[in-house]
Amino acid sequence: MIRVVIASLVTMVLAGGALAQSPPAAGHWPERPIHLIVPFPPGSSSDIVARIVAQKLTERLGQQLVVENRPGASGNLATEFVAHAQPDGYTLGLANTSTLALSPSLMAHPTYDPIKDFAPISMLGASPFVLAAHPALPVQDVQGLIAKAKGEPAKLTYAEAGPATLANLAGLLFNKLANVQLTPVSYRGSEQEVFDLIAGRVDTAFLTIPPTLQLIRDGKVRAIAVTGAKRSPIMPDVPTIAESGLPGYETVLWQAIYAPAGPPPAIVSRLNKEVNAILHEDGVVAALGKIGVEAEPSSQDELAARIAAEIKKWREVIVAAGIKPQ
Repeated sequence: MIRVVIASLVTMVLAGGALAQSPPAAGHWPERPIHLIVPFPPGSSSDIVARIVAQKLTERLGQQLVVENRPGASGNLATEFVAHAQPDGYTLGLANTSTLALSPSLMAHPTYDPIKDFAPISMLGASPFVLAAHPALPVQDVQGLIAKAKGEPAKLTYAEAGPATLANLAGLLFNKLANVQLTPVSYRGSEQEVFDLIAGRVDTAFLTIPPTLQLIRDGKVRAIAVTGAKRSPIMPDVPTIAESGLPGYETVLWQAIYAPAGPPPAIVSRLNKEVNAILHEDGVVAALGKIGVEAEPSSQDELAARIAAEIKKWREVIVAAGIKPQ
């Protein structure tokens, strides 16, 4: 049932008129359905991104792009599956910051190499967090938060759903660049951490933007800054942490599409071209924006460079924080 609901949702947000089809692919690919392996369950933001892109790729390639959910082990099961699939263009994977940039430093015995085992195809989009605070906290901006944190070392707190989560690492990166010590408070899930932030039992949290917007509008939490390199289109009045005095700060949950290492270059080039065209469509940009994802087309080389840079960046944060691989 949930698959039907999601499929209907994606169809509705993308509706709005027939779109031009691409010309047939050179050669004989694709001759059968292509599987897009998603490392998270149906209904997750990654799953919705995958289905939006898959629907459009089906139209442009003339073959069904089947979204196949393989959740488990924080996304590592699906990623390992893609790493060992045939590089023939019929198995693709959806990656995000966690599966390709964080996991290599968090797994005691990695089952895949994020650089050697995959062929980057294209970025899809990125979602920043919003650094939110309880309204009673007497700070209005990042500089005020830094000043208060330095005046009361280790007293201010931020909520997080586990030491290996990107939201926790967002806080650790903030601590590192601001030279402060916001103390993490762990929760089993985001619902309880938001509840405690509203109640004032924690001071701050790095939260996903769409479900937090109404809380901000209702005055239940205060938006201090967003964590992206640029302001969020759905929160244009809220500055970034980088522009608020911590240059170089960026934490986003990015999504990308990739293949097992060694696919025919012509297939990867075709996929990159089609994905980038899709990400320039107004309907797709709007559909992604509704779930807080900003479309980000890229070249194959740009995605490869981003993955390498993010692995290095987060490895340094993980090691500095003393987080042990599991």
